[in-house]
Amino acid sequence: MTHQITGALFRDMILNGAAAIDNHKGEINELNVFPVPDGDTGTNMSLTMSAGAAALRDLTPETIGKAAEITAGALLRGARGNSGVILSLLFRGIARHLKDLETADASEFAHAISYGVDSAYKAVMKPSEGTILTVSRQAASAAVTKAEYVGDIEAVLDHALKIGHEALANTINQNPVLKRAGVVDAGGKGYLYILDGMLKALRGEMLTAGPDSTAAGAEKADFASFDTDEITFTYCTEFIVSRQTRKEPSLLRSFLDKRGDSIVMVDDDEIIKVHVHSNEPGVILTEALTYGPLITIKIENMREQHTGKIIENTGGEKPAASPAALAPASESAPAPAEAVPPAPGEEKEFGVVAVCAGDGMGSVFRDLGVDNIIVGGQTMNPSTEDILKQIEAAPSKTVFVLPNNKNIVMAAQQCIPLTDKKVIVIPSKTMPQGISAMIAMDTGASIEENTASMMEAIGRVHTVQITYAARDSVFDGHEIHAGDYLALLEDALIATGRDTIELVDSVAKSLAGFTPEFVTIFSGADVDEETTAEVHKRLAKAIPDAEISVVNGGQPVYYYLIAAE
Repeated sequence: MTHQITGALFRDMILNGAAAIDNHKGEINELNVFPVPDGDTGTNMSLTMSAGAAALRDLTPETIGKAAEITAGALLRGARGNSGVILSLLFRGIARHLKDLETADASEFAHAISYGVDSAYKAVMKPSEGTILTVSRQAASAAVTKAEYVGDIEAVLDHALKIGHEALANTINQNPVLKRAGVVDAGGKGYLYILDGMLKALRGEMLTAGPDSTAAGAEKADFASFDTDEITFTYCTEFIVSRQTRKEPSLLRSFLDKRGDSIVMVDDDEIIKVHVHSNEPGVILTEALTYGPLITIKIENMREQHTGKIIENTGGEKPAASPAALAPASESAPAPAEAVPPAPGEEKEFGVVAVCAGDGMGSVFRDLGVDNIIVGGQTMNPSTEDILKQIEAAPSKTVFVLPNNKNIVMAAQQCIPLTDKKVIVIPSKTMPQGISAMIAMDTGASIEENTASMMEAIGRVHTVQITYAARDSVFDGHEIHAGDYLALLEDALIATGRDTIELVDSVAKSLAGFTPEFVTIFSGADVDEETTAEVHKRLAKAIPDAEISVVNGGQPVYYYLIAAE
């Protein structure tokens, strides 16, 4: 029985929680609903918890408040991927509730877990059921109820886990995507492994991280029959606004609630971050300006995304340069000018940090003026701290960040309140989008003008990724075997096969529907010139009006990245 948690015991609980998720990360990864090589949920949660364990391992915190504070700070900086960021938010709430305590009893610790859930939920006004938030909320509620009449913290956590597992089993019925894949929520299951490890520490059962313990017969997604859900609101609008007026963020919450759904809102003393689906993005941005200047803006037409139709340019403005401009110098595609670094001690008006993988890709970003590059991407998502270090090293007070991967955007955004610099995250989801954003950048324009033009640029790029299946699965009626080649367009499966060339005709057909002016083929580290020439030939035949060029990207994982705009 355990009636008080000291700082030293909380440290052991975090070490055990980190070991537990590390030992089961492979099992959690198998719950992902797409079979491509990825910075998966289990991996990201494990790396995030490992940051907390590393910060505590050689310490003996005097109080539980101090131990929780160290944990929360380390998790925030070590957060990788969306699942890691949410995990860090759960522990940040726990730390805030325990900050003034030397020890915590059953009731105090149960309420701290509940406070952590509340803190995470503040970012989501209308969270979908069947997620890590659902599981953590029900587990926390059970802990609080049990602690009302039981003083044994082990019994409280044990009851929380029991109810949490019941909630986890029900996620398959709550989330349509999980139901189609036939699996429970990966983040929720990972969270319960962490709580179980913490309970084992209370019982004196210390764990060690060992080889991945993916059990034979463990749950795996079958990826069957994913249909596009009905879209109620057309526009996905995301923005960050500075808080320079005294208006309460709660007023903006109410305003958004009346005009859209899928609302996520996070605020602190300096900024408000918003995600909302609505039919009135202009009205929403106008209201946001009453709180202060907009830092970042992204608007996407979700109906257009799902039907694969290109958004018509009705403004009559000349489009920004295409990635085709990166081809070797010729009459039709001049090579970009080499970036000129600032003189020693000279500070630029704004700098750029980009995440990318591959020597060729790194050279392209450097040539376009990126100051600092973080090597990473799909199979290894950099942490918040990794990104923050490069932001601090940039020779400017304002820094643009290009995550170039959808699972890195959230970690990059966590850097905003962690530095005195002004950080603007351009939410690029692929490296070709990041390249187009850099081409759109004008060193003579203002920060606001560059933000707008870079946002517009990433919205024009459609990216095909040709990679391989990391595991057996069935998706959209396609039977996929480990090692098969996959062609993805904005994460939608176009075709599968045993030969990359066989996929190109399907890729060409999909891209032709966008009637692109430019197509750029970024060849990966594991392809030869002969194959690349054949890819070029087939695309040129299918899209004769497009200017097609080849760049040696040298990227791992993806044999080809093909950008069209």
